[in-house]
Amino acid sequence: MPAPPRVAIDARVSSADQKADLERQLGRLAEYASREKMTVVRSVSEIGSGLNGHRAKIMRLLADPSVHTVVVEHRDRLARFGSEYIEAAMSASGRKVVVVDQTEMKDDLVQDMVDVLTSFCARLYGRRAAKNRAAKALAAAGSATEDDAA
Repeated sequence: MPAPPRVAIDARVSSADQKADLERQLGRLAEYASREKMTVVRSVSEIGSGLNGHRAKIMRLLADPSVHTVVVEHRDRLARFGSEYIEAAMSASGRKVVVVDQTEMKDDLVQDMVDVLTSFCARLYGRRAAKNRAAKALAAAGSATEDDAA
């Protein structure tokens, strides 16, 4: 008899005030894995936007070749956009993503929109601040050079 599949479960919520839902999500994923005769070898939970491409825990999970299957409750828990790319990349290396509930979730789409706008604003204002700092540094360097020449 073959050994039961060894899987990792991954849960995510967008904000800290949803922490209780994060625990419930992990519980539902563990129940699903048990029903499907899967052995959970790793459990990952994160609080953060599905739009964030720098989520450390999921990045480590996806980079780990010993994790052959990642189980998520909804596709948007893995990534708000582009989960198809993640699934294709895993499939190319003989791995897979199992989505327990194929229906699309929209409960925190507004929060994700706020996160997108916040990210754009941070980049815009960050660039402006960096440009201003660079101009000040050049001006200071220019005046220092003039002082040295005099």
